[in-house]
Amino acid sequence: MSFTRTLYAATAMALVTAGGALAENLVIATVNNGDMIRMQGLTQDFTDKTGHTVEWVTLEENVLRQRVTTDIAAKGGSFDIMTIGMYETPIWAANEWLVPLDDLSAEYDADDILPAMKGGLSYEGTMYAAPFYGESSMIMYRKDLMEKAGMEMPEAPTWSFIREAAAAMTDRDNEINGICLRGKAGWGEGGAFITAMSNSFGARWFDEDWNAQFDTQPWKDTLEFYVGMMNESGPTGYATNGFNENLNLFQQGKCGMWIDATVAASFVTNPNDSEVADSVGFALAPDNGLGKRSNWLWAWALAIPAGTQKEAAAKEFIEWSTSKGYIELVAANEGWANVPPGARISLYENANYKDVPFAKMTLDSILSADPQNPTVDPVPYVGIQFAAIPEFAGIATEVSQEFSAVYAGQQSIDEALEKAQALTNDAMEAAGYR
Repeated sequence: MSFTRTLYAATAMALVTAGGALAENLVIATVNNGDMIRMQGLTQDFTDKTGHTVEWVTLEENVLRQRVTTDIAAKGGSFDIMTIGMYETPIWAANEWLVPLDDLSAEYDADDILPAMKGGLSYEGTMYAAPFYGESSMIMYRKDLMEKAGMEMPEAPTWSFIREAAAAMTDRDNEINGICLRGKAGWGEGGAFITAMSNSFGARWFDEDWNAQFDTQPWKDTLEFYVGMMNESGPTGYATNGFNENLNLFQQGKCGMWIDATVAASFVTNPNDSEVADSVGFALAPDNGLGKRSNWLWAWALAIPAGTQKEAAAKEFIEWSTSKGYIELVAANEGWANVPPGARISLYENANYKDVPFAKMTLDSILSADPQNPTVDPVPYVGIQFAAIPEFAGIATEVSQEFSAVYAGQQSIDEALEKAQALTNDAMEAAGYR
C-alpha cells in the first residue's frame, strides 16, 4: 500500500467514532461566564468518549444573545449548539427553530432535572433545551464588613436594611463600595436586575390589557431607590457594570454586598480567585413586605437549532455536558463547590454537596421564584425578569438603555420613565397587542 493510501485509511479511521458513526466537529456558541469557560477546559473528556471535536465561539452576554438570535431567525447555520435561556426557548420552539430533546437516553435521566428548570425550557410539555445550570439571584456579602458595621444580615432582608447596611459598609478611602449591582444596558444585564427589583416594589411591565406601566409610582419608587442607594454606596461607573464587572469587584474585596446570580457563589468563595473567599455569607434577595422578593429565575441551557446537519452528535454533547456524569467530572477536577448548580434534583440530595455553604440558599432562592405569578398585581405574561413574548427583548433593551443613561447622570428618572412608557406602548401597538 502506498504512503498516500495508508494516510487516507488512517484518516478515515480517525473520523469514525466508537459507535461507528462519523466523527463531527461541533460549533458551539456560548456565554463568557466561568462555568462555560470551565466546560471548555474539560471538553477533551467528551472528545475521548465520542470522537467528536468541539469549536467554541465564546461571547459576552449581550453579544451572544444578538448573534444567536440573528443566526437562528435567518437560518444562518453558523452553530450546531447554542447557549440560550428560559426566555428564548419556548418562543423559538413555537417557531420550530429548535430540535426537541424528547429522545435523550434513559441513562441521562431527564426526570432528574428540577421541575422549575425543565418547565421553563419546555414548550407544550416537550423540553427543547437542557439546563447546563439553573439559577436564581441572592445576596452575597462580606461577613467581616457587616460585623465591622455593627449589623447582622437577616436570612430574608428588606431593601431598607440593605440600603442602610450598604451605607454603613462603604469606605471610599479604602475603595470599598457598600453594594455592587448591575447597571449595564441590555435586557438580560441591568434590565434583568431592575425588573426583578421592581417586582418587589409593586411594579410591573404591563397591566392586564398590555398597557405599559412605567408611568406608575412603583416604577418611580424603584428607580429612585436604586439610584439613591448606588450613588451613596455603589462603585464609580456602575452604569456600565454587568455580571462579570461586579464579580471582579467583589473578588477583589471592593464590594460589601452583591445581589446577583446564585451561580456566582462558587466564584466568590473560591480561594484561587477571590481575595475574600473565607468571609462570604449569603441571604435571600430583598423584599419590601409586599409578598414578592426581587430574585429572578434563569437557566443557561444548550439547544440545537433546527436544520443542523449534526443533530446526533449535538445531542451526544448535550447529554455529556448536562449529565450527572459531568457534575461528577467537575467535582473530581474542581471540587464539589464548583459543580454547575441548580439543574438537577440529585445534586441537592448528594451528601457531598450538602456541605457546600451556598447550596441550601441557592435551592431556596430557586424554589421561591414564581414565574407564573411574578408581580404583586396581576399581569398577562409569564416570567420574572422578563415577559415571555417575542417583542420583549427588543423593547427591554431600549428601556434598559434609557435607565443606564439615568445611572450615568445623562438624564432624569422622570425623563427615562416617560421615554420607556412611550417606546413600550408604541412597540406593543405596532405588534398588535393594543
